Amino acid sequence: MSTEPYPSAAPDSDLKTSAKHSLARRLSQKVKGLFSLQHEPEDREDINELLNSAHEKGIIDQDAYDMILGSISFSEKIASDIMVPRSKMDCIDINQPISEIVPFIIETAHSRFPVYEVEKDNIIGLLLAKDLLRYVINPEQSLRSLVRPAYFVPETKALNNLMQEFKTTRNHIAIVIDEYGSLTGLVTMEDLLEQIVGDIEDEYDEDAEQTIFPESANSWRVMGVSSIKHLNETIDANIPEDEYDTIGGWLAAELDHIPKRGDTYEFHHFKFKVLRADEKRAQWIHIRRAQPSPQPQES
Repeated sequence: MSTEPYPSAAPDSDLKTSAKHSLARRLSQKVKGLFSLQHEPEDREDINELLNSAHEKGIIDQDAYDMILGSISFSEKIASDIMVPRSKMDCIDINQPISEIVPFIIETAHSRFPVYEVEKDNIIGLLLAKDLLRYVINPEQSLRSLVRPAYFVPETKALNNLMQEFKTTRNHIAIVIDEYGSLTGLVTMEDLLEQIVGDIEDEYDEDAEQTIFPESANSWRVMGVSSIKHLNETIDANIPEDEYDTIGGWLAAELDHIPKRGDTYEFHHFKFKVLRADEKRAQWIHIRRAQPSPQPQES
């Protein structure tokens, strides 16, 4: 029996080597096509020029283009650039009964809530919605026993550093404070990710822009931040639009004080009742339109 190698062995090896070289050449050409500048990028403008060229040539699609740009600008931003401002934070009062807190949590649909004592600036911790399951098992449990420690960061905290700390500490929310220690807002892990990948929609985002919720043909639940113009168009209320933008601001002016829960006010054929309010504004308002009185029929 012959011990010489099969005649096809050497040609197969040559073909594989040739194929590898060909693939390498094609990859090299792709890279050269992407980085068409004659020198390596030296600053932000060079990088943007490379990305714009690659996007225009179809080498990277719109989603990839947006994510790369978001990643580049991510490290240049700080917490105050993207935080939810203090005025829009949904917080829980430590002295509020849990029976009142549960409907609020369901309504706002957040998973984590800052908890304050006495005043909103005094954040004492965080309440996770899932922790309320322990209350279901033991209704005698106090709210304070469910509160977890809060994570505080300064307004000047760089987002890339904050992301790293989120990963290390396994936190998903940070309370933002100014140089005097006063509350200015909050930042979540989702806020950070959205700076890179764009808006992240979940099952609750579908109605994020909806502020007027009809209950029947003549009654509505309305958020205090609803625009008067939108409300007028929706329920034909004819509320003046020249001085105030929101229904909550207009109602405060009509009542001549900051609205509080249970306040009522009548305007034309509509009755307004404050369902929920904080120390600064009405959050939810119930509006009912009075049914017109039946006209007597002529005999």
